[in-house]
Amino acid sequence: MKDTQLPSAETVREEILHHITFSMGKDPDHASVYDWRMALSLAIRDRVVAPWFAATRRTWEEGRKRVYYLSMEFLIGRMLEDAAINLGLRATCREAMEALGQDWEAVVENEPDAALGNGGLGRLAACYMESMATLGCPGYGYGIRYEHGLFKQRFEGGRQVETPEDWLKQRHPWEFERPEAAYEIGFKGHVETLDGKPHWVPGETVLAEAYDMPIIGWEGKWANTLRLWSAKPTEQFDLARFNHGDYAAAAEPEALARTLSRVLYPDDTTYAGKELRLKQEYFLTSAALQDIMRRHLAAGHTIEELPEFVAIQMNDTHPAIAGPELIRILTDLHDMEFDAALEITMQCLGYTNHTLLPEALERWATYLMGTVLPRHMQIIEKIDSWHRRKFPKRAHYVGIVKHQEVRMGELAFITSHKVNGVSALHTELIKRNLFPELDRLHPGRIINQTNGITPRRWLRMANGELSHLIIDTIGDGWEADLDKLRALEPYAEDASFRDAFMAAKRRNKVHLADWVRDTQGVTLDPDAIFDIQVKRIHEYKRQLLNILQTIAEWHAIRENPQAEFQPRVKIFGGKAAPGYHTAKQIIRLINDVAEVVNNDPYVDGRLKIVYPPNYNVSMAERLIPAADLSEQISTAGKEASGTGNMKFALNGALTIGTLDGANVEIREQVGAENFFLFGMTADEVMERRRDPEHARHAILASQPLQDVLQMIAEGRFSPEEPERYHDLVHNMWHSDYFLVASDFDAYAAAQKEVDTAFADRAGWAKMAVLNTARMGFFSSDRAIKGYMDEIWTTQSAL
Repeated sequence: MKDTQLPSAETVREEILHHITFSMGKDPDHASVYDWRMALSLAIRDRVVAPWFAATRRTWEEGRKRVYYLSMEFLIGRMLEDAAINLGLRATCREAMEALGQDWEAVVENEPDAALGNGGLGRLAACYMESMATLGCPGYGYGIRYEHGLFKQRFEGGRQVETPEDWLKQRHPWEFERPEAAYEIGFKGHVETLDGKPHWVPGETVLAEAYDMPIIGWEGKWANTLRLWSAKPTEQFDLARFNHGDYAAAAEPEALARTLSRVLYPDDTTYAGKELRLKQEYFLTSAALQDIMRRHLAAGHTIEELPEFVAIQMNDTHPAIAGPELIRILTDLHDMEFDAALEITMQCLGYTNHTLLPEALERWATYLMGTVLPRHMQIIEKIDSWHRRKFPKRAHYVGIVKHQEVRMGELAFITSHKVNGVSALHTELIKRNLFPELDRLHPGRIINQTNGITPRRWLRMANGELSHLIIDTIGDGWEADLDKLRALEPYAEDASFRDAFMAAKRRNKVHLADWVRDTQGVTLDPDAIFDIQVKRIHEYKRQLLNILQTIAEWHAIRENPQAEFQPRVKIFGGKAAPGYHTAKQIIRLINDVAEVVNNDPYVDGRLKIVYPPNYNVSMAERLIPAADLSEQISTAGKEASGTGNMKFALNGALTIGTLDGANVEIREQVGAENFFLFGMTADEVMERRRDPEHARHAILASQPLQDVLQMIAEGRFSPEEPERYHDLVHNMWHSDYFLVASDFDAYAAAQKEVDTAFADRAGWAKMAVLNTARMGFFSSDRAIKGYMDEIWTTQSAL
């Protein structure tokens, strides 16, 4: 399928000029950077279309099974350079742009990140889409085309301020609008009986209109589709109400529709917020399932053959309404009996669980579900009754509907044929702690598929310095077979290679330092340890532990300014949910501490703290290649897997972390001697919590922690408002559910080990090389092969 004859730079230059004139309507002398970026994007997109069409044709002609990946998030990042690399055209495009007098880097930087996700869940979905295309697994991704994404983060006085993302204020060159692919989505209304059958009469409707983005795999051999839904009104405008002066009411249909696809994860602390979020989830799922059914029937297949040609993966509980919706389609629209419809549903659906946190396992009040989706509430109760009858002798039955709530985790479990965790530890905790009763009732349904990351974006594209060194040393081919990096292991003993490896790292650190200076006004020493923690701000991820230990380090420098301290740069990044007060307090504390430390003359450059706002994929691509130390310090038993930990280690950063999520497997792969381990295990965490005084006992046993908490409590970092962090300090003394205090001394000791190890630059370089060399297992290609074999039962078309 791939055209092996790559175009010359001159050919690409002509294609860019064509789009400057005929797509952008500009002459080259008056084109802006935006115009050049759009022209280049369209030229590259033209070269994606041929393999995209060819893949679709082959899938149809050969009657191949398709995978449909349903996710509320697809954190795809910038597309231009990613597509150019996968087509083998990055160097050619750079040469073509330079021949046109344009700065390649400036053009690439001009592209906004698509605001279609928030964190690891969405980035995993993006990596998996790219790996499915690389492996030739025919598939579609289904998501929502959010107009404003999560939010754009900025800081005022250290506080997080949320403003709307504006990525769609410019034309998005990677999408194709499909107005002909539109489906009606209903909400509310009532269920009536017609001819002895239930018939749902929605009270509200919107249209889901498709926008398609081609996702090209490595070397351009295959391309799949990411189909995003945008909500449109079924009735454009009420002219009669407008003419009577009721202008707001006339626009209500359009307002309802735009609200549905406007914001990712609306604040659901209110009833209206909960209703909107449930509507969004159903909007995505119903549109996807209607599209799947249309495609299946158009191919001439029967309803009964659905599992032979369709595999649907639910990425966490957000699309869990897929089970009841597919049953509704099969029974209400295609006259299938309930038991047969349920059996087909279970054969088609798979469920990936991403969390052990109770608040993240969605539960909807039965009143809300019954109001917004009355027919689905009936079907959910019927599924629950069926499952209860199937196991009549269970004294303790774990149901879907309980205590006036619909439990979406249990619903997803029961309506799926496979339920997978995303790391070995996480999968065991799903069996033991999350769904123990369901695991006993359905032995073998829970399996593990440890997460992975695409090496094309996270090494080849993001880290050109290291990629070029690897290619010069062992050749290429590792991009599609990451295990080939094992060939680097012998070079860990080669002093000249270690020097070259660390020189590449230092150049990345200089690039990052230049960017921080230009954007944040903070000067960094590239010879310091670049110690980075970037991820969603949440108490279980323990950014608080990091900043408390940083305060202790600052205090130690001030108490003994003549002592030797390893210079360190602490970099934080991430957003807190708008309604998450404690997380937002932690953000403000980090920024307040940074203000004090960075302006303290006693520190003399030995410690700097940086928190660039609005962390996204593009920022990650700057930070990760420059990291010396990767902070993966969640409370053991809380992080499902993590993928940031994989990206850092692949790029030669050493990990300081707990035995949580995929940290366990990373440590096994890279070697315990190349990992800074601290803290309690998941079992020890559970045991510690049995002591109601565990927080107080841990604090009283640690004088450095007492000193840190005292400084915060007395307003050392908020002198204009000394009581600002009293809630945080009070929680540390009296609750500390995530055991920050209990792990504080162990974490501080591990940081001392980091200092000692970094002082031995040859030893550190060896550890860093071995981290990169041994990360082959964590390729998303390996993960997708596992899904294809064990969950989707589908074959590669390549």
